[in-house]
Amino acid sequence: MSANGSGRKRGAASTTRRELVENELYEHATRLFAERGFAGTSLQDIADALGITRPALYHYVKSKDELLAKLVTEVTSGPLDELNALAAQHADPVDTLRRIVAVLVGRRATQPERFRLLIRSEAELPAELTEAYDTDRRAVLKTIAGVIDDGVHAGRFRPVDARVAALGVLGMCNWVAWWFHPGGRDTAEGVTEQLADMAVGALQRPGEAPGETGPAAVIKQLRADLDHLERLLDR
Repeated sequence: MSANGSGRKRGAASTTRRELVENELYEHATRLFAERGFAGTSLQDIADALGITRPALYHYVKSKDELLAKLVTEVTSGPLDELNALAAQHADPVDTLRRIVAVLVGRRATQPERFRLLIRSEAELPAELTEAYDTDRRAVLKTIAGVIDDGVHAGRFRPVDARVAALGVLGMCNWVAWWFHPGGRDTAEGVTEQLADMAVGALQRPGEAPGETGPAAVIKQLRADLDHLERLLDR
């Protein structure tokens, strides 16, 4: 084997080991922050939990603020990048909304402790981190509302206030972090599918929803359209 080949293998192994240690570091930090609070947890506590010395810990993170920033960024920016990629495809709004729910529920179901930590630590976040968190949170809401608005204009969703509907979808997905327990009676896949059905079902026009057809459904939709038009004219 060439020297270059050996070097690449060593580099890949080093990267993999670093990722494993960082993931374990995030898990221990999340648990300690949740148990003792951000202010009550020291880097030495985290190093002890990880089984390394404090100087060795500095190889991965320089301060608690940096560690908290990484956790916050992972919880907020990660989903935002995925949602923006989905919205940029300009696919069918119904399918896009389903996939958005899948992303959000998947994140909350697999990393519930990190999301709960973020919510509980909002008051302790440094000003710069709070601003970044608020910006990402507003961007997530805007992306979901944009998809719903596209669905309304395409005739796939009922005429609703897109922002209010987006808040409802987001709240439903975020709450998973509090009640879903891996290994319990429900699977992440089953929960994701059901919540996606609920999100879409709540917004679909009567003619598209199962069991809602015929003249009564048409009249109901016309009334909803007129109500929506009146709200737009009153703005």
